[in-house]
Amino acid sequence: MSLPRNPAMSATAVSPVPEAGRWVAGVTFSPDRPLINVSQAAPVAAPPQGLREAMAEAILSETSTHLYGPDLGMPALRAAVADHISAFYHGQVSADQVAITSGCNQAFAAAIATLAGPGDEVLLPTPWYFNHKMWLDMSSVRAVPLPTDAGLIPQPKVAETLITERTRAIVLVTPNNPGGVEYPPETIAAFRDLARRHGLALIIDETYRDFHSQSGAPHTLFEDPDWHDTVIHLYSFSKAYRLTGHRVGAMVSSAERLAEAEKFIDSVTICPSQVGQIGALWGMQNLGDWLAGERKEILDRRAAIVDGFHRLAAKGWTLKGCGAYFAYVEHPFDIPSDVLARKLVESAAVLCLPGTMFVPDGDPDGARHLRIAFANIDRAGIGQLFDRLESVDIAP
Repeated sequence: MSLPRNPAMSATAVSPVPEAGRWVAGVTFSPDRPLINVSQAAPVAAPPQGLREAMAEAILSETSTHLYGPDLGMPALRAAVADHISAFYHGQVSADQVAITSGCNQAFAAAIATLAGPGDEVLLPTPWYFNHKMWLDMSSVRAVPLPTDAGLIPQPKVAETLITERTRAIVLVTPNNPGGVEYPPETIAAFRDLARRHGLALIIDETYRDFHSQSGAPHTLFEDPDWHDTVIHLYSFSKAYRLTGHRVGAMVSSAERLAEAEKFIDSVTICPSQVGQIGALWGMQNLGDWLAGERKEILDRRAAIVDGFHRLAAKGWTLKGCGAYFAYVEHPFDIPSDVLARKLVESAAVLCLPGTMFVPDGDPDGARHLRIAFANIDRAGIGQLFDRLESVDIAP
């Protein structure tokens, strides 16, 4: 007799990144053509030396590093995040409106847990970030696909037609994962207005904010003194300071909502990593110039994709979106992208994710697209990637 299964968990799709990793398990790649892995956006380099030293010193000398901390995070880090948002976005955010979470995925999960229950609905623009869809599925909350336009930008007028009495929130990710596009500030403001009119939350995930091509604030949401009645802002320190393994993110909302989120956090992780928070705070206080250099490098890689894409365009490829860590491309082959992605491992020693992982099952749009995560390949690596894709000739 088998043990019971949660039907919502069983119906949730397998996580794409480990699934893609299994495609290359046991495959041997020649030394003159090693695997180009553009399947995942997480940085693979270690954090800067000074940040690591600060974390190591804390481990050795501060007993509190090894103990439970406050559920909503270290007061000093919450205050630093509030001060940064207030200054950067020209608004007013207080420390009690900031929660530190165990990564941005937990921030999203906590936000949804405060907003929606089984049978409720949340609007997700497609292509969507797969972990958002997975969490909604596990929570028995219906993810309502919000189709985007030809430039991968969602439109508020389309979203309004999808709102029902069960809708609880609209989710935006900008710069977008997987599309790479940056949503215009007027579009973001229009979604805020739409959400407010209908009494919904606008969840805006800005995990890749530090690599936005615009130098100033990418939107005006926090200039609204009543932002907290509608907006839930999510952020990740993982990409900014290479702290992926330490799981540090943030959720910014009303103090009342964070009191609800505290119940979720206390039941899941109790508190975010103390060492990770120390690293994030040190990074905020000391790595401004370093992070500006990281941003410059990512923007240069983005430029390399855009400037060199004419080579693939000549072979029938189309660049649909490019920014932050991602390029979203339409392929020219008469096979679905989930089949193509596996074939690219064999024929080109390239590992990327198919568009089918970012759209509802059966959506034909997913079959035509691939996501390329270029965070861990430089200009030379991008050139090699284009060399390989340019030479691919795959029959149906």
